Amino acid sequence: MSRSRGKGQKGKGQKKRDPAAEAFAEGLRLVRVNPALAAVEFGVCRQEECSFAPRDGLVVVDSDADLHVHPHRLADPAAWARALAHAILHLGFGHVPAARGERTQPDRFDLAARCVVVNRFLLTFAIGSTPEDLPASYPDGDEEQLAARWRRDGLPAVYEHCGTAGTAPDQLLLPSPRWIGQPPDHQLAFAAALTRTVSAAMDLAGGRRDTLDGTLVPRRPWEKALSWFISSYPLLGGIAAGITLVADAELARAHGISVAAVNPEAGEIYINPLRSHEDEEWRFILAHEMLHAALRHGDRCGTRDPYLFNIACDYVINGWLCEMQIGTMPEGLLYDPELAGLSAEEVYDRIAGDLRRMRRLATPRGKGLGDVLGAPLGSPRDHVDLDEFYRRGLCQGLDLHQRQDRGFLPGGLVEEIRALSHPPLPWDAQLARWFDEFVPRPEPLRSYARPSRRQSATPDIPRAGRWFPPEEIARCTFGVVLDTSGSMERTLLGKALGAIASYAEARDVPAARVVFCDAAPYDAGYVPVAEIAGRVRVRGRGGTVLQPGIDLLHRADDFPPGAPVLVITDGWCDVLRVRREHAYLIPQGARLPFSARGPVFRVR
Repeated sequence: MSRSRGKGQKGKGQKKRDPAAEAFAEGLRLVRVNPALAAVEFGVCRQEECSFAPRDGLVVVDSDADLHVHPHRLADPAAWARALAHAILHLGFGHVPAARGERTQPDRFDLAARCVVVNRFLLTFAIGSTPEDLPASYPDGDEEQLAARWRRDGLPAVYEHCGTAGTAPDQLLLPSPRWIGQPPDHQLAFAAALTRTVSAAMDLAGGRRDTLDGTLVPRRPWEKALSWFISSYPLLGGIAAGITLVADAELARAHGISVAAVNPEAGEIYINPLRSHEDEEWRFILAHEMLHAALRHGDRCGTRDPYLFNIACDYVINGWLCEMQIGTMPEGLLYDPELAGLSAEEVYDRIAGDLRRMRRLATPRGKGLGDVLGAPLGSPRDHVDLDEFYRRGLCQGLDLHQRQDRGFLPGGLVEEIRALSHPPLPWDAQLARWFDEFVPRPEPLRSYARPSRRQSATPDIPRAGRWFPPEEIARCTFGVVLDTSGSMERTLLGKALGAIASYAEARDVPAARVVFCDAAPYDAGYVPVAEIAGRVRVRGRGGTVLQPGIDLLHRADDFPPGAPVLVITDGWCDVLRVRREHAYLIPQGARLPFSARGPVFRVR
């Protein structure tokens, strides 16, 4: 009869678990699954008698590409993975090259500089877990620059021991390498593997791979064209990298897209996959749509006819693309050599006289339809700042194009891209300029009838005092017509009223005439500018009828005839007729239901 073993007793042949070895093995596995790190050949030494293994750290790497680890050192697998990656990167960066003969060990400045470069790289190379005692950021510069700077100015204590061997050096140069013949080039192997990994990741993000192991999916011609811009045409490469191609036959049919259309706000180009074009023609089509988006043709339309302005932009863009020899222009697109060198606005002025003929012209979307869409097709998404994305993409692409001598560009296109590099003033700065131009500042007068406050300092010298005549103070004011309907957002009200109060107070304007409007006007009278943003009580919350508020200011006897008017609304209002200098403050993305005669400031 067999006896059962008591709790905790080990049977014959059972090995005792080694948590240190298991954690190390798991960390090593995490490192080896990374294709860039796995390309660097290295060995591991976990011998008990190894004199190179750190006592208060994790890993030391030598010039023979051996990683020395103490066999009883216990750490989490994620910490092992990060420490091993740090040591392997020393090999990949060439910090511990193999050589014969006497070796001079790196000093503490070189050691710290190399560890800083490796740690800085690991911030963007997610593997393992970063120790809490390491800095969150690192200085710029390569190893030589950092070491030279610290030899001159002193080594900061926070960077002195940021390696993987505790307070000891984690890099060791050996005098006699064990390699027979030429040692392996760890730098070249790591660089080649990193390039392959990044290329595979970009293909995966672009939908040209199913997995990172190299499995390719067939690419359609428009995808090939977009990849060509990313890899071979710097001017539009940055824009192409952020553009999404939507090839949906049902979507194209529902919205009447014959070949292609673009939505700049969503960063999407809509393709009709049923249309057949050569690869060169797809390059031309995609470049056409990307320039529409990057040059902000939808926003530049203003009060012009949107379709005719789209036609004018097509003439200009197609002329540039033919001049730059990007692809081949498909049949049916608009091109006229006589319009070469003209801007889109100048072309619009020329073609606006023959509306009947121009209505029959076709864009890539189709006849009578503009290919610059005003809204994304499909479900709404969150998007980045458009102006910054397109402006940065074109400006950086132009610099790369010219630096690499990729060919000449049309002067008109370069001029527009350079203009994009100087972004427009923000709305609050534009509002400040409007105040400077139309809201007068009270001018003081000097009179000896009013002694100066500094008269007591010089009793023998008479000094004239400064004073403001009442008629001068009454002249320095402005009106605010405030939309207080239910659709107005409190964020817009706060930003607009705060900016108005600050600029008016900076110009010594004593008070402003405030009128609240929803279904009927509510005259708040003259309100001190310091109280406009803080203590003004917003009254009605009904519908939106602003014209009675404008008329109230027009008829008011105590409101100067030359004082300007600011209208704050969300755009959901009636048609306004203002017979004096005026401006509008509306939210970013909103539109007025009429052609504004005064400036429109879009509050972000």
